[in-house]
Amino acid sequence: MTDLLGALRQAQTLEARGVVEVTVLFPPRQLPSKAAKALPRVPFHLGLIPRNFGVSRAGTENVAGRPTTRFELTPKVGLAARWTLWIDQRWNIPLAYQESFPDSTLARRATFQKVNAAPVKVQNLPPTLPQGLRPALLAALPGLRLPAGVQPVGIRNRANGGLELSLSDGINVFALVTAPRGVRAAPGIASRKVGGGFVWLVGNLPQSALDAALAKVRQVNTAGLGTFLTVDASNPQNDPKSQKETTP
Repeated sequence: MTDLLGALRQAQTLEARGVVEVTVLFPPRQLPSKAAKALPRVPFHLGLIPRNFGVSRAGTENVAGRPTTRFELTPKVGLAARWTLWIDQRWNIPLAYQESFPDSTLARRATFQKVNAAPVKVQNLPPTLPQGLRPALLAALPGLRLPAGVQPVGIRNRANGGLELSLSDGINVFALVTAPRGVRAAPGIASRKVGGGFVWLVGNLPQSALDAALAKVRQVNTAGLGTFLTVDASNPQNDPKSQKETTP
């Protein structure tokens, strides 16, 4: 765990570049594979990973011709997705990652096919946990049962009305939405009508777990969440303009 967290901290200031193949099978899309110059960023919450995942070192493999150490991350509780990360042995940053369903079916994967001779310096601000957001959320949606290990990590207004809360167990990301309308049924989406509106939960969990999280929600009163919108808006972690880059 210490070695893996050290590599993820290193990735906040150093990033490999080259040719990356990105395959996303969940949620389904018409063109599941595309090319990129860098690994798509995953908002790792380093304080949550040790609480919710066990880590094992699974040997060494070459990625894009470079030796890497393979780490397997398995949820300690619940049915969250499993992850595999390949960490460059010299640069100590990820060169590939994979998200899998509990039955080991691939959900998404990103891996370098070719890598440049040297990584570049970046400033990827680490995500933070807004203090007090969890109790405020549970008060706003009484009866909500957050999946095992999952914490609210951000909140924003939706253009079509309602709020969207980002949830995380340290690696996996979920969306909890309050909205005036429902959403079409699909794998990875639970929707429940509450009063005059709807609550959705979207993420890589078995349908039964998504449905159970919302099954007892009996009210939606989001007035107490308004103070957290300012906190989220002031956090530039997901703003591309805030992620400065320089060459070594």
